[in-house]
Amino acid sequence: MPRRHGKLVLNAFFMRFGHHPAAWRHRSATGNGRPDVGYWTRLAQRAEDAKLDTFFLADFIGRSGDDLDTISRQGGSFQFEPVTLLSAIASLTRNIGLVATINTNFSEPYNVARLLSSLDHVSGGRAGWNVVSSLNPATAKNFGLDAPPSHSDRYERADEFLDVVKKLWDSWSDDAFDAPDRPANRFFDPKNAFPVKHRGEHFSVDGLLDVARPLQGHPVIVQAGNSDTGREFAAKVAEMTYSSAQSLDVAREYYSDVKSRAAKYGRDPEDVIITPGLSVLAARSDAEAQEAFAELQEGIDFRHSLNFFGVDLSGYPLDGPLPELPEVENGKGRARQLVELARRENLTIRQLVLRFAVSRGHLQAVGSPKTIADTIEAWWEQGGADGFNVVPPLLPRGFDDFATLVIPELRRRGLARREYGPGTYRDRLGLRRPVNRHLEEAGPLAAE
Repeated sequence: MPRRHGKLVLNAFFMRFGHHPAAWRHRSATGNGRPDVGYWTRLAQRAEDAKLDTFFLADFIGRSGDDLDTISRQGGSFQFEPVTLLSAIASLTRNIGLVATINTNFSEPYNVARLLSSLDHVSGGRAGWNVVSSLNPATAKNFGLDAPPSHSDRYERADEFLDVVKKLWDSWSDDAFDAPDRPANRFFDPKNAFPVKHRGEHFSVDGLLDVARPLQGHPVIVQAGNSDTGREFAAKVAEMTYSSAQSLDVAREYYSDVKSRAAKYGRDPEDVIITPGLSVLAARSDAEAQEAFAELQEGIDFRHSLNFFGVDLSGYPLDGPLPELPEVENGKGRARQLVELARRENLTIRQLVLRFAVSRGHLQAVGSPKTIADTIEAWWEQGGADGFNVVPPLLPRGFDDFATLVIPELRRRGLARREYGPGTYRDRLGLRRPVNRHLEEAGPLAAE
């Protein structure tokens, strides 16, 4: 299938020390647990130097106070609120897209609309929103939710939430504030304002956004979901998906399924960019990379790595089979992938931790630049991905090695960009600029 996007879409998704659960204990790890804006800014600048499309920040909001011993062993989990951090990073970068994760269960549409519109203006048109509706009991308690909504109810809320946010972004024409008429005492022409009057099942909004329409029209909408409900939501609203798959067959099935569903919503399949996670550890040779990965694996504390999607397996034999797991409400798609992998390859719980938990369910690519580039190219050419979310198990070394060793090989093959093109974040992704729903044609793109 020819791609409108032309090159691989490459996003950087970083955790404080890396995605591997033992990364914070590695001999190369530096720094303490305090949030460090300089550290994150340097990582974003490295990603921009490598000409990646996106700097992506997750947000695992809320912590339980019930089991401090377990929480105390989870390094790297206590970090910045994403929009605040990305606003700081925006001032020290110029081209890379800035995607913030915001959970629709713990905010209001108006707050999110103004936060992301502000970030889009601050960054010169580089904002994106990773729309998540995940919820676990520990998080719910932080917000006083004694009876958390079901999986399907959360997606219904998220759907309405996103609709209201888009209405608020469209409550002004693009040029509403471009020509204040001082002699006439008219700051804006009322015909350029479109008040929102929304009455829905979850939200009631009446008014105007107090920030100008985003430079991109709407920030780029990103969504992560592997369940059937998540796939349907992605087909309906996502412009880029963050998915997980550990084999090409699984990736191709997801890719084909989500893109085929887009038509029912009047969307071109190429309006949805599919970017599975890529847990990558590169070195000069395959042997060197495998040796480095083995060192990371040795740091896993199996006493505290046996909770899969809220199910505690510590009472089962580590070298025994995976027991039957109950249906989970959070992470349905990935939980299903975990069980299918265990059954298909007859893995023990220990092997499952080493295969699935350390990569968070993503493709593991460990090897030389050629080995890793071969894998990336195969997924690209055989319909498994439009690009990847690069999730290094170890930072900063893991990304530095990817940037210096693998990126040049991808460029040699014509897969990765050498320079940024002009325009906004969505322009560089090859995505259409949303037309204001109140106008027949979009107004001129504002520039800063």
